[in-house]
Amino acid sequence: MNLDKVKIGLVQMTCGADKAANVRKAADKIRQAAKRGAQIICLQELFATLYFCQSETHAYFDLAESLTGPSIEVLSAAARENSVVVIAPVFEKRAEGVYHNSAVVIDADGRSLGTYRKMHIPDDPNFYEKFYFTPGDLGFKSFDTRYGRIGVLICWDQWFPEGARLTALSGARILFYPTAIGYHVSDAPAAADQHSAWQTIQRAHAVANGVFVAAVNRTGAEGELTFWGKSFVSDPFGKVIAEAPQSQEDILIAECDLARIENTRRHWPFLRDRRIDAFGALTSRWID
Repeated sequence: MNLDKVKIGLVQMTCGADKAANVRKAADKIRQAAKRGAQIICLQELFATLYFCQSETHAYFDLAESLTGPSIEVLSAAARENSVVVIAPVFEKRAEGVYHNSAVVIDADGRSLGTYRKMHIPDDPNFYEKFYFTPGDLGFKSFDTRYGRIGVLICWDQWFPEGARLTALSGARILFYPTAIGYHVSDAPAAADQHSAWQTIQRAHAVANGVFVAAVNRTGAEGELTFWGKSFVSDPFGKVIAEAPQSQEDILIAECDLARIENTRRHWPFLRDRRIDAFGALTSRWID
């Protein structure tokens, strides 16, 4: 279904050590968002657990589950009962020793439309994701939901314009970025600049592709990290139309007027003017 306007909901929340409690909390917030009119609801990256990637600990692999595991069962029921689309990030156990940082797109009837697996995997102090996650192998794609065609990328993918472009070229009208980003206690003086860069690059994806961008971040302090929240929605010209607070939970609701996409692309025809005949070198790591 292609609607002229769609309301989206971003669930920004804190997480505790009890996985089942986090899942129940997320399902409750999905119901709250639906009551406020949200039709497509996105949860934050790794919403069911604490952000365990601050250390390399083999026991944390026990937190993973299959794409049909208990977390997805609960969220599929919430989607079906509330007639909403749910973007459900999950620590996916694909096989013994093979794990992904993934997101399942659940349609408004509770049916899974497919999965996106995080393509870009960071490896920084307190973000040791390469220890846990195999890079995605499903490519960049979009999903036809009851309320429109959407794309999903995850956190570190936010910094790469190629991922946003390829997802937009597949027809996505809204790019969702489930996120777990924050600053280390030693970086507190630079936190404002880090946040500014994070928002700016994603607003640029909206402008360059003429799409809506919705980024949902977690909030609260976990270990040595403080997650800065500030989930937001940008329109196709890079204007922030809704933003959550920094240090508290929130259910951010924003109405996206999808007619803005056509209007923006007519007047700023970046997709028309792409020199696709000259972009072959983008597949090179570096041009010597």
